[in-house]
Amino acid sequence: MTRPVSIGLAQLGSPPGDAGVNRGATAEAAKLLFDQGAQLAVLPELAVPWYTVEPDEVARTAEPLWGPTVDAWAAVAADHSGLVVGGFCERDGEAFYNTAVVVDQTGVIGHYRKLHLFAGEKRCFTPGDRGLPVVETPVGRIGLCICYDLRFVEVVRVLALSGAELICVPSAWITGFDAERWDADGFCPQAHGALLQAKLSQVFIACASQVGALSGFEFLGSSLVIDSFGRVAAGPMSGTEDEQQVVTVDLDDVERAEDRGSLIRPQADRRTDVYGLSYDGSVL
Repeated sequence: MTRPVSIGLAQLGSPPGDAGVNRGATAEAAKLLFDQGAQLAVLPELAVPWYTVEPDEVARTAEPLWGPTVDAWAAVAADHSGLVVGGFCERDGEAFYNTAVVVDQTGVIGHYRKLHLFAGEKRCFTPGDRGLPVVETPVGRIGLCICYDLRFVEVVRVLALSGAELICVPSAWITGFDAERWDADGFCPQAHGALLQAKLSQVFIACASQVGALSGFEFLGSSLVIDSFGRVAAGPMSGTEDEQQVVTVDLDDVERAEDRGSLIRPQADRRTDVYGLSYDGSVL
């Protein structure tokens, strides 16, 4: 059995100053990926308005969930019968969230707010309150998280145990956590972490990062798609330039990765009688 899905990654930097221009750039990037055959287009973290941790900028540029960014992405999704995953700055009352959404032609079908705020994000964003959603879509079961969330191994494991086949990770990978930027093969440290997580939890992971020197940050790029065996399916992309790539994967590999032989089944071999992972009132 095969279940092919074409995933498009849009690695791009969102320059500060004009949210409308960046919104248009993300919509155009998604359109180009769909034109290349993608069924799902993944955009970076805070692609709209741009990556910022300045409280005044966040307050000025934040938008409601059902606002102009979702409208723009839904229009592109409708034109191409596809899905868009991307990150933007969300306002909900007096709170601001670093948000990722799954959007189809009707609008938002998956909604996530970043659980683990990184560094200066803690000064302007509210920690996420929507848990770790898994969304049933025409291309498969999609889980969501954002950037720094990948540093917490429980995130990918909860999503995988909750049925996610593909985890989409809008990112803005920056310097500061690790001294190294890229290794000889073009992987930034965050990309290496995603490789390991995919292998350990037998799940596909698609990371689309911002790139370039913008807003006082150096974004590392290195966007990539990893299969459920922990192998690179696409990328890593450039560490310094905007780039796009489409790759077709077989989501049935998730089931194959969970069965390495009659006596080797990584998920079934977990000792839940000794330990458990508590999530949403249940032990996984």
